[in-house]
Amino acid sequence: MAGLKKRSVNLAGHATSLALEPEFWAVLDRAAVVEGLSFAALIQRIDSERGERPLASACRVFALTRANTPSSEPGFGQA
Repeated sequence: MAGLKKRSVNLAGHATSLALEPEFWAVLDRAAVVEGLSFAALIQRIDSERGERPLASACRVFALTRANTPSSEPGFGQA
């Protein structure tokens, strides 16, 4: 697995950055496309549903869940 990659996103009017492995970013990017959301909107949704979990951890859990969920999208959601 490659090193962490940082990306910035605006959450509730505040700029923040997340550091995740590229493999997680790839799943998140694809999930945004499949759901018809901007990347920022997907991260905002994850943020609103994360509870006490750190945002980076919530993004990883979302990505793992998405990657292990069967999907009709070719090559997506098949572990």
